[in-house]
Amino acid sequence: MTTSQQASDPGDLTVMVVDDSNTIRRSAEIFLTGAGYRVVLAEDGFDALAKINDHHPALVFCDILMPRLDGYQTCALIKKSARFHATPVVMLSSKDGLFDRARGAMVGSSAYLTKPFSKDTLLAAVREHTAARAARA
Repeated sequence: MTTSQQASDPGDLTVMVVDDSNTIRRSAEIFLTGAGYRVVLAEDGFDALAKINDHHPALVFCDILMPRLDGYQTCALIKKSARFHATPVVMLSSKDGLFDRARGAMVGSSAYLTKPFSKDTLLAAVREHTAARAARA
C-alpha cells in the first residue's frame, strides 16, 4: 500500500459492532483494533442506538438475529436518523440467503457479511465502505 492510500489513518475511524454473541463481538474487536481502528461494541439494537450518538461511528456492523431489536429494525432506525442516515451499515448473519440480503438492502444496509467472517473480509469491508464515505465528504 502506498502512502497516499494510507492517507486516512484508521485510528481516526470508529467502527461499531452490534452483535448479541460475545464471541463475534470480541473477534471483530480484535481484528479491528489490531488494524488501528477504534471500536465500540453493542450487545443489541437498543444498546447500539444508545451509543451511536456518543461515538459517531464511520461504519456499523450489525447482526441480524438479536433479541429485543433485530438488525433490520436497528438498521432502519439508523437510516431514518437525520444525523446518521449516511453511515454505512453492514449486516452480519450466519445465513447466506437471498431473502436476508434483499431484506437488508430494503432497510438501507450497504453490504452483507456472512458469519463467521475472516479478518481479511472484515477489514476489506471497513476499507470499502469508509473509503466511499470519505469520497462523498
